[in-house]
Amino acid sequence: MKDNSADQSRRHFLNWFLGTSVGAFCLSIAYPVIRYLTPPEATSEPATREVEVGLTNDPAFVEKGYVITRLGGKPVIVIRVSPTDFRAFSAVCTHLDCIVGYKSSKHLIWCNCHNGRYNLQGEVVGGPPPKPLESFGVHLVSKPGIAAQTVVVSRRSA
Repeated sequence: MKDNSADQSRRHFLNWFLGTSVGAFCLSIAYPVIRYLTPPEATSEPATREVEVGLTNDPAFVEKGYVITRLGGKPVIVIRVSPTDFRAFSAVCTHLDCIVGYKSSKHLIWCNCHNGRYNLQGEVVGGPPPKPLESFGVHLVSKPGIAAQTVVVSRRSA
């Protein structure tokens, strides 16, 4: 004669074990997906009002057409449109907070995460970004003894 209580406890243990394993597997899939889809929380940033990026004849500006720097705690992309025209925008894509770059051949600010595209006014021209990039003020400062001007990026007055 078989002992039914031993079979019942084994069956109960196996059901519990398989249920827990399936639940852990589902959580291991769901957690990264949820973290990917939710943007990170905003953090406080230093109160820096402006930053010197470099000289107008800086090789990065001349060869690549852009430089990414930090203003406070945020990355900023500074684009050289012409030798005297520089523009600065937040380098954080408004879709999922990826860092943008600049395609000089197409004159577009481009996010390679999901092919978001912005024009040189920071407006969305393609892809999934929901709003334009934040713009910053750029001015060129002449300093004594230096032939090239210094590119200075500053926050716009609110």
